[in-house]
Amino acid sequence: MMSGNILIVDDDQSMCEMLHDDLTQRGHSVQWQTSADKAFELFMGESFDTVVTDIRMPGLNGIDFCNRLSQNRPDVPVIVITAFGSLNTAIEAIRAGAYDFVTKPIERDILAIVIDRALKHRSLQEQVRFLKESRKNAEDFGEFIGKSPAMERLFDQISRIAGQQVPVLITGESGTGKELVALALHDHSERRKAPFVPVNCAALPGMLLESELFGHAQGAFTDARSGRQGLFLEANGGTLFMDEIAEIPLELQPKLLRAVETGSVRPIGENNELKSDVRIVAATNRDLEAAVEEGQFREDLFFRINVVRLNVPPLRSRGSDILLLAQYFLHNIAHRDGKPVKGFSPSTAEKFLAYGWPGNVRELRNAMEHAVALTRFEEIAVEDLPEKIRNYKSSQVVLGGNNPEEMLTLEDVERQYVEHVLKTVNGNKSVAARILGLGRRTLYRKLENWGI
Repeated sequence: MMSGNILIVDDDQSMCEMLHDDLTQRGHSVQWQTSADKAFELFMGESFDTVVTDIRMPGLNGIDFCNRLSQNRPDVPVIVITAFGSLNTAIEAIRAGAYDFVTKPIERDILAIVIDRALKHRSLQEQVRFLKESRKNAEDFGEFIGKSPAMERLFDQISRIAGQQVPVLITGESGTGKELVALALHDHSERRKAPFVPVNCAALPGMLLESELFGHAQGAFTDARSGRQGLFLEANGGTLFMDEIAEIPLELQPKLLRAVETGSVRPIGENNELKSDVRIVAATNRDLEAAVEEGQFREDLFFRINVVRLNVPPLRSRGSDILLLAQYFLHNIAHRDGKPVKGFSPSTAEKFLAYGWPGNVRELRNAMEHAVALTRFEEIAVEDLPEKIRNYKSSQVVLGGNNPEEMLTLEDVERQYVEHVLKTVNGNKSVAARILGLGRRTLYRKLENWGI
């Protein structure tokens, strides 16, 4: 649970003392007052994270106190204490600006949970406010932004190898932004004035892909009415980005290997080879080592393209980067569509952080497109989000349960168990590998793919 600076207001001194002792033991810093007027003076002179106040008090009552707090510090959540069954009073307090309410007799564990939720709400408010003011990452990587430790490491790796000529293999789940990494490598290299040429190796069958990469002579095959320059020559002096390289047909891989090794290509139907000065940057969301072991990918080609490997972490492991990216997309989409949308509510931020984002950054952008299109206000609300995200509930591992909604995927179960073992052995990967029954290389590969 989060800790915070809490102000208790109740005309019953014994209640104040009881709550003070309980919340202090839970790690909070607590002050109390038996008068709402004196509490307001204290509130305006210090910085509190949340306020817990009774409703029925002499002098300034709880409703008016809520109104005054809300008008002066709307960012501080107020929790009101009401008599059991006084629903109308609770509703009146919410309308006056209260965040939540608890009923008498107070259950201290329930109050602790409500306070923790209020503190998290305030923390999210501060993050949302910060994101409205700062949408750009400190590093100059264009749209590829983030401040999480995993992304900072990736930015550092990009900076160190961008100016070199070695081939790079980019790994990561679908939708994480592997092409943006490739583009960042190109833009920060001496090749930035030459072409950056992307090709999706899964989008074309073997013969067409060979022609796309290496070109062909006129009449080389049916319908080849004219010659064509391939992408290796089109990217000359620049960068050739080969996305989904694991999907290249096995029979085409020797020709690709020769092109990478010699820097020369032979168009289909030609007798002579042509020189091509390109930097190869490849990407895949598959386990290429496993593909090599299964005979689906040549080992010699794998070693040639895997000189330096960069792993793009999944969005779910990037923490508050989710909110940074959401605000970035919101700003761009709203500006493009001419809508006066400036941010999103703390409740929306909570949904963003709780959701697992299986489609990664691509799914987040689509969610913001959906939300900006539907919203009628300046702030994205939970009801503006896609149904899948709006109704998402965090799952827990249930091995013996019968409810499919409570179950995780096999990969998520494996990842959580590996993380548990690593934590238990204080991060010792050799010991963890032995406990898990894995080779160290296999464990390292899994951790890299998961962004751990």
